[in-house]
Amino acid sequence: MVDESDVISLHQSGRWLLGETAFMAVAGLAGSLTGDYILANRIPVAARKVLPRLPDFIASRVLARAIVNHAWTFAGSGRFGCQFTREGVLFTIEDSPLTRDMSSAMPCCHYYTATFERLFRALVSSRVQVSETRCAAAGAPDCRFLVT
Repeated sequence: MVDESDVISLHQSGRWLLGETAFMAVAGLAGSLTGDYILANRIPVAARKVLPRLPDFIASRVLARAIVNHAWTFAGSGRFGCQFTREGVLFTIEDSPLTRDMSSAMPCCHYYTATFERLFRALVSSRVQVSETRCAAAGAPDCRFLVT
């Protein structure tokens, strides 16, 4: 874990050096690899064995609660929220370090999207999809991620 100012600088510099489109691809790959790391080193073995055997509805709630409990590790001083909706799990991040002082014409939190998708596909269902439905960098009040 690193200071969020370093994360902010990394994302801002990456966008500046690579351009937005290339950086989104890099951030998505980094998110998937972060998911791999979390699966290998942070999720207890028992959870890795039990969650995929539970009904998707239950496994997604258990995993979402674990993510909420550890949100401080990736949302920094941003405010993380979680709701269970008819469509699926909805995560929100207000004042996200990844979008702070950023402007974009499109949602740009590919790192979070890819991390959530990697975890949910491994522990809930290979059919899971995660989409960023709105982004603070694109003018929204928060970043929202829908897990379906």
